Amino acid sequence: MVKISAVIITYNEEKDIARAIESVNGIADEVLVVDSFSTDKTQEICESMGAKFIQNKFEGHIQQKNFAALQAKYDYVLSLDADEALDNTLRKNILNAKNNFNADGYKFNRLTNYCGKWIKHCGWYPDTKLRLWDRRKGEWGGDNPHDKYIMNEGSIIKHLKGNILHYSYHTIHQHIAQANKFSNIGALSSFNKGRKMSLVKIVVFPFWKFLNIYLFRGGFLDGYYGFIICMISTHESFLKYVKLRELNKGKKLE
Repeated sequence: MVKISAVIITYNEEKDIARAIESVNGIADEVLVVDSFSTDKTQEICESMGAKFIQNKFEGHIQQKNFAALQAKYDYVLSLDADEALDNTLRKNILNAKNNFNADGYKFNRLTNYCGKWIKHCGWYPDTKLRLWDRRKGEWGGDNPHDKYIMNEGSIIKHLKGNILHYSYHTIHQHIAQANKFSNIGALSSFNKGRKMSLVKIVVFPFWKFLNIYLFRGGFLDGYYGFIICMISTHESFLKYVKLRELNKGKKLE
């Protein structure tokens, strides 16, 4: 049987962190929380539940998660966000894998709760994520804020049944605010990689995104909230491209 470190990064997560920690009890041999200097009760809650709590300046999702993985006591790392939890089926299958760890990494489906509704379309499900792995076989990469764990070439990756339950947005206002924040991060990340953005792309790319997630990927099947999600996601895409074009022109983001 391998030993697993559950690793969670946080910043002001007092509303969600207890659920995340509780969901890995009985699975993780260590719960490690890496915090970006929260000002709420996150630290108090984590320590009261027996988690190891350390703080590190946040310089990006990818950077913070790579730092966190390196601080883990064990090489086998289970990564969760503070607003996520494991369902019972996934808990059972992770325990089975722990007893017979015959892959370099394991992927799980992620099911998102949006304003109280479980979203099964819009490109949000199954939203498969690689979240359990041997840290000697890869590292976090991708583009901030949309990080992903990248395994070394030749790594064996398997899929476990069950869901990560993602409690994303409690209000539409939260989603709108996050879209504006993430569009800033995405534009800066693209700019730093030398990417350009034309007016034609600003028009075409968001339009295609809405068609893709609302029609082709079934967002309309999620009713009212499906429509809202697709509209805000499309707007985030539009904002990212506009902000990138402004950066290309030498202007700074507010």
